[in-house]
Amino acid sequence: MGDEYPTLFRSETMSLVQLIVPREVAHDTIAELGELGDVQFKDLNPEVNPFQRSFVGEIGRIDEMARRVRYFTTQIEKERDHIPIRALYDSLPLVTVGPRAAQTLDELDTKLTDHESRLVRMNENYQVLSDRMKELVEARHVLRETAVFFDRAAGAEREIRTSFDDSSAPLLQHDDREAQYSGAVQFDLEFVAGTIDRARLPTFERVLWRVLRGNLYMNHTDIQEPFVDPATGAETRKNVFIIFAHGDTLLAKIQKVAESMGATVYPIDSNADKRADSLREVTARLEDLQVVLYNTGNTRRMELVTIGESLASWQDVVQKEKAIYETLNLLNYDVRRKTLIAEGWCPTRDIPNIQVALRHATEESGTNVPPILRELPTKKTPPTFHRTNKFTEGFQTIMDSYGIASYQEVNPGLFAVITFPFLFAVMFGDVGHGMILFLTALIMILRERQLGKADLGEIIGTFFYGRYIILLMGIFSVYTGLIYNDIFSKSLHLFSSGWDFPEPRGNETVSGVSNGGTYIFGLDPAWRVAENQIIFTNSYKMKMSIVLGVVHMTFALCLQVPNHIRFNRRSDIWTNFIPSMLFLQSIFGYLVVCILYKWTVNWETSSTAPPSLLNMLISMFLSPGAIDPDMQLYPGQGTVQMILLMIAMTCVPVLLIAKPYLQYQEMKKIQRQGYIGLDGEDSGGHPTDEQLEGEEEGNGRAVADSDEEHEHHDFGEVVIHQIIHTIEFCLGCISHTASYLRLWALSLAHAQLSEVLWDMTMAEVLGMSGIVGIIALVVVGAMWFTLTVFILCIMEGLSAFLHALRLHWVEANSKHYEAGGYQFSPLSFARLNEEGS
Repeated sequence: MGDEYPTLFRSETMSLVQLIVPREVAHDTIAELGELGDVQFKDLNPEVNPFQRSFVGEIGRIDEMARRVRYFTTQIEKERDHIPIRALYDSLPLVTVGPRAAQTLDELDTKLTDHESRLVRMNENYQVLSDRMKELVEARHVLRETAVFFDRAAGAEREIRTSFDDSSAPLLQHDDREAQYSGAVQFDLEFVAGTIDRARLPTFERVLWRVLRGNLYMNHTDIQEPFVDPATGAETRKNVFIIFAHGDTLLAKIQKVAESMGATVYPIDSNADKRADSLREVTARLEDLQVVLYNTGNTRRMELVTIGESLASWQDVVQKEKAIYETLNLLNYDVRRKTLIAEGWCPTRDIPNIQVALRHATEESGTNVPPILRELPTKKTPPTFHRTNKFTEGFQTIMDSYGIASYQEVNPGLFAVITFPFLFAVMFGDVGHGMILFLTALIMILRERQLGKADLGEIIGTFFYGRYIILLMGIFSVYTGLIYNDIFSKSLHLFSSGWDFPEPRGNETVSGVSNGGTYIFGLDPAWRVAENQIIFTNSYKMKMSIVLGVVHMTFALCLQVPNHIRFNRRSDIWTNFIPSMLFLQSIFGYLVVCILYKWTVNWETSSTAPPSLLNMLISMFLSPGAIDPDMQLYPGQGTVQMILLMIAMTCVPVLLIAKPYLQYQEMKKIQRQGYIGLDGEDSGGHPTDEQLEGEEEGNGRAVADSDEEHEHHDFGEVVIHQIIHTIEFCLGCISHTASYLRLWALSLAHAQLSEVLWDMTMAEVLGMSGIVGIIALVVVGAMWFTLTVFILCIMEGLSAFLHALRLHWVEANSKHYEAGGYQFSPLSFARLNEEGS
């Protein structure tokens, strides 16, 4: 066992362990290991079909229970009124381990079945009652609208009668008699009445007109209240229609067309008294049905409230039980011993905790036969596991997104804790914007318990997950903002300036005069009012980007050394690391030294003008050793550049040839000793699997799987790989150094955008006075702050974040990071809860 203290510098030491578990304690053992979350189980039955494994029946039962729990969740979500769901930490725990585990699971299955049957029955009754109520509501609307139509028609007839003049007196003498006859057969016409979906009404009219060839009279009106489907919540709007026609044939055609269009036809009597009686009867039945429907809905709601009290604990139990039985299916059953054999990876330092968990599982199950744990020697590559906390988790996730580190490889996530927020801050440097980021992250950290339990959504949840990254990005942005002397595009006068400006005469330009002092920290605020501010800051930030880039790449390249030492590849230090470092430093390290030297020289007192370092670097390759005296940076520059160029050119063939040559010599040495390759057919002298199993049975020693992993490469593959690596590294040094200029570009863009936003908003209203000035200051200030947050902090912050991500993934990781491992994925109930939430 390893006694090393856990660190992010490398992944933790892992061990392959074997568990021999008696069948009666297998469930409780896996449950304890799931709570611990330290064992990644291997599948010992890869050739067995998933539907033919030992615990398929139990998994099917758990799946059915999970379906019921999902059904309850869906019903609660569909309920219009909020149904409270008791949180898991506030719920009564269900004990599914120990002697009563099977009984508890049976009781839970029975309880879920009962709740489901009751809820389904209630839903069916509620649906039937809702459909019946919908029919009665439609019938009431049809009766009302039909009565309104007939009343309107009767009123129209009376108006026609009273419109005649006195000359029609002989006809009016018979008016009462005609009215008597018409009252007996009032509107004795044949008609069809019903309801139809409003969207289908125009089509319905056109079809009837064509089918009946215009031999109909149709009237319709809207129903104002929408009809809501209780199952789906969808709203449907309908219209009442009444159609008059002559003859049973036409009426039958109307009914067929109405039914084909989804309309509902109601039998309405033409007699007004009978219609009034029908309306009173429908209204009474509707009132009774509303009472029944309300009671049914209230009973259903109480059932859902009861379910909500225990739903979280049911979900937790179902998730855990399914994970347990899926894990048990990975185990191999020893028929002779009546035990289950498990193998898996675990952190070496956690083996004592696993043994304690095994003893606890034995005590919980009430048996006296404990599971047996033993380490297996193996040459298989273990999974990669970095033990993180809530502070380092975000940074490690950033590196894992690029690729999982190889086992025991140097982990760049450790150094990203500092380098990532610092490179971000170089592009985002502003005291004000950094404080906004810092305070936002600080609020999320102080309230992380409440926010961790809330449903924040995908976007806000992502920001909350990276709250510690944002915190450090804000702190470093304040630091670089102080160096740039920039707060919301304005400068801070914290110390005495090193420049004095004489009073200008009119609009003339005056030159600053050095007063012999030096601004203690950051850029002198005098540069803020200088005409050559952009030229100075551009030059400063561009050179700073090159310096930071070369330092970052040099540090990343140095991380090769601990990897070569750890994996016993010491020859790679001489054949890869040293030539690579010499190549990088002889060109770009030299450029950094020249930048720093040029900053230290007072060019006002120098006899030569300050040379262009870009032209110097180009001339170093095009005309080696030739230096123009007027553009010389230091004495002996030509000789130094010639030596450095020769070193760089020498490193290229060393990178190409040295490693393949050493490997070729090693292969020849092995062949001279009489060994054959791993692919050779002569396997004599190697014990068979049966012999290994016999040895294990005889002396109790555990032997791992014989199919150990071997990495074997052809000599041709080594040569091709080395050629590709050399070309990629040499060209990458140039392109990657240029890539760090994004630090300068984004810093300049951020500063200029901040200045433009200030000038177009706050600068316009700061000089205004009076009540108008106060109102304008409040309105424009709110607009300025909103735009600052959303544009400069969020959009520009995301841009700088992505560029910092690129510099780590491509420019830095390509120098040392192999990323050839696979993630440690243990059975962990805590992780199941996180994924479920």
